[in-house]
Amino acid sequence: EVQLVESGGGLVQSGGSLRLSCAASGFTLDDYAIGWFRQAPGKEREGVSCISHSDGSTYYADSVKGRFTISSDNAKNTVYLQMNSLKPEDTAVYYCAAHFGPAMFDPYEYDYWGQGPQVPDSS
Repeated sequence: EVQLVESGGGLVQSGGSLRLSCAASGFTLDDYAIGWFRQAPGKEREGVSCISHSDGSTYYADSVKGRFTISSDNAKNTVYLQMNSLKPEDTAVYYCAAHFGPAMFDPYEYDYWGQGPQVPDSS
């Protein structure tokens, strides 16, 4: 059974840091891209960052460039999102998702989704 489980959300002050984890099971990351998406109340789901395991390419939304870092530990089949200098506008439910193919920000291309940990108000 394919499963993605996010963890690491929590209370944080503005300017603080959090690291989200996305543990994958039922498949190996080698041929998949993993994306992090977020959705704030009343807003559409948006791509935050993604990583392609075929070539290690990483991508970031402009709103998080320089603050967020995506990384992967293939031995643990886990992808991380390190979030620094958090802002109130980063408050959202964060989801990780897996896509068999190259990394991209189109959520409709992703095949598997986690349930999403909440990153609470960082104001």
